[in-house]
Amino acid sequence: MGSGDSLLLKFTLQPYATGYRVERVTQPLTSAPARDSAPRVLAPERAFTEESLLLRLLGAALPSRYWTWAAALGTALLAGVLRFVRLDEPGTLVFDETYYVKDAFSYLVSGYERAWPEDANDSFASGEPNVLLEGPEYVVHPPVGKWMIAFGMALFGPGSSFGWRFSAALAGTLTVLMIALIASRLFRSALLGGVAGLLLAVDGHHLVLSRTSLLDIFLTFWVVAAFGALLLDRSDGRRRLARKLARTARRFPGSIPERGALATGPWLLWRPWRLAAAVCLGLAVGTKWSALAFVAVFGIMTVLWDVSARRVAGIRYWQAGLLKDGVPAFLTMIPLAAATYLATWTGWLLSSAAYGRQWAQSNPAPGLEWIPDPLRSLAEYHRSAYAFHNGLSSEHSYEASAWTWLFMGRPTSFYYESPDAQQAGCGADTCTSAITSVGNPLIWWAALLSLGVLLAYWLGRRDWRAGAVLSGIAAGYLPWFAFPDRTMFYFYAVSFVPFLVLALTFTLGLVLGRATDPPQRRRRGAIIAACFLAAVVLVSAFFYPVWTAEIIPYSDWRLRIWMPSWI
Repeated sequence: MGSGDSLLLKFTLQPYATGYRVERVTQPLTSAPARDSAPRVLAPERAFTEESLLLRLLGAALPSRYWTWAAALGTALLAGVLRFVRLDEPGTLVFDETYYVKDAFSYLVSGYERAWPEDANDSFASGEPNVLLEGPEYVVHPPVGKWMIAFGMALFGPGSSFGWRFSAALAGTLTVLMIALIASRLFRSALLGGVAGLLLAVDGHHLVLSRTSLLDIFLTFWVVAAFGALLLDRSDGRRRLARKLARTARRFPGSIPERGALATGPWLLWRPWRLAAAVCLGLAVGTKWSALAFVAVFGIMTVLWDVSARRVAGIRYWQAGLLKDGVPAFLTMIPLAAATYLATWTGWLLSSAAYGRQWAQSNPAPGLEWIPDPLRSLAEYHRSAYAFHNGLSSEHSYEASAWTWLFMGRPTSFYYESPDAQQAGCGADTCTSAITSVGNPLIWWAALLSLGVLLAYWLGRRDWRAGAVLSGIAAGYLPWFAFPDRTMFYFYAVSFVPFLVLALTFTLGLVLGRATDPPQRRRRGAIIAACFLAAVVLVSAFFYPVWTAEIIPYSDWRLRIWMPSWI
């Protein structure tokens, strides 16, 4: 982590005969707890000062803002170059762009989805997309991602392939920026923030989804934004807790606060970053319903963080945090996320001709007259869409069971063409242009091994950072196993790719070693980590042509197909 490494100061506060015994452990954020650290005793008047509480609750200071932002912006710049250069190629709709790009154009024209003629893709490719039919179209995904695609089309024109992919590339680039900042805060290291940003910037799976207008990259963007907001809320909430406890302790100068004063701790009601996270989660659900798992998991995670803060601070009945933190979190986050989600349907609600918009008028419901017709119609629309998703089991040549995702068993082919060799000029008898959503194998397979490391640190060391990263992976991955008969695709995994990157970054931090380790150990760790990152970059450069539809000889394309299931 370099000479500027931050240290984590962990404390456990216990009542002691003359004050409070504070067991102190000094360690780098990426290392295991030191076992030989000696406890120390704080006098009563010092145990509950704001400074002492902040040290227990937050540990060491964050790394330099300058280096944190320099690393984050540097990796975001790299991500932007990889995502925006040649973004307009190919100039045709690829894979599921045929649905979402056309829906986005419908939003620009009407505010809801309208039907299209069968040759609409050709019209888009020729730069003449305005061939909408009058009737509405039935769709099964919420509006947010399509509105975001529409934003780019409004800026650069709906007939431009750069325009209809602009928002995806922007969302992917900003996600790299956020994950670098998140890693810097999570691991207290600007260097590890840069490592996380680099890994996500050059991963092929995230890159392909950032260069094509599917909904999943926008889902990923809002999920990562929500996680970042909750991470900021964790620090902000602990500062508020320290401030309130210190204020309480000042009523007992020179002595241990009475039992009643520290029984359950104060209420922490105003949590602006938690509200921001709720809005982001509402927008994530407004992109794809699979974000509901993140709402549940992140909600539980943030409450457990608060309960842990009360325990570390020295509150006697810290379990009361389940009430004092859990109830306010539920009553603020869930209604705000729901209201945000409902607001995303404004275009549909304000229309009169959208699909299913007039359902309530032709289906009266005695006893439910108090519910406005537009909301009853929207509820029926959701029931129908849920039935569609739950029963989706049509065969597809690139369907991939969730069991295969972490191994990259069946990447999705978004685009494949064999252009004329003479016109393409690839220097071979047969040329190929392809977009395959295969990830960087070194990143994915090393991240898979890192999951075992994180589980060990979470269960064995009670490392909250490992638990937080695993929560993001679990929310994005495990729910898919509940639908074994549903048609699924590998690119769904992009929602938890940033958390896989954080898992790998955590492990690389362990490879770098503690700041207190011998110089030889630190050098060896730095060499190993640097060689791994160099190999990752070289592998990404090797696969880049099949991520971005470059025209290459067919033999070069086959060289990049490492498994028969990738074809």
